[in-house]
Amino acid sequence: MKIMIASDIHGSAFYCRQMINAFKAEGADKLLLLGDILYHGPRNNLPADYNPKEVIKMLNPLKGKIMCVRGNCDSEVDQMVLDFPILADYCIIQSGDYTLYATHGHVYNENNVPPMSPGEILLNGHFHVPACRTLDNGIIYMNPGSVSIPKENSEHQYMITENQRFTWKDLEGKILMEVCL
Repeated sequence: MKIMIASDIHGSAFYCRQMINAFKAEGADKLLLLGDILYHGPRNNLPADYNPKEVIKMLNPLKGKIMCVRGNCDSEVDQMVLDFPILADYCIIQSGDYTLYATHGHVYNENNVPPMSPGEILLNGHFHVPACRTLDNGIIYMNPGSVSIPKENSEHQYMITENQRFTWKDLEGKILMEVCL
């Protein structure tokens, strides 16, 4: 299964549209959103074309393809307008030989690892910085970066996982980093 992983849209219709175009171009089976979908949050500047209502209109038609975890900026009122579940604190995905523990990152992250086994993958958004590293406990930590508000000079980006390969791409599809497990 080919999964596109994206995080931190923060209500940007401009970058959500680019993300959806990339999702269609990738031909991915599922879109895993790591939270912070509609609201920009008090610590962030407004992203380009901040329009949560437009983001809702773009994402709801994809409801059968979206998996999502709750970000620190997501709330019950957001769930009322989105047609796919967004309030789970985490999801565990078994794909091939690896296990993904997907969560937003504001609770569980590389400094506060949930109960996991060495070789499993902890997948976070929240920090808006792409990452891939093996922690001291053998857990693999990955972050796709941010769709709309990248930090530390990173690109507006997402990840693709398929056949034990993880690929970070900018919103035009250019490969930024690739890891094969």
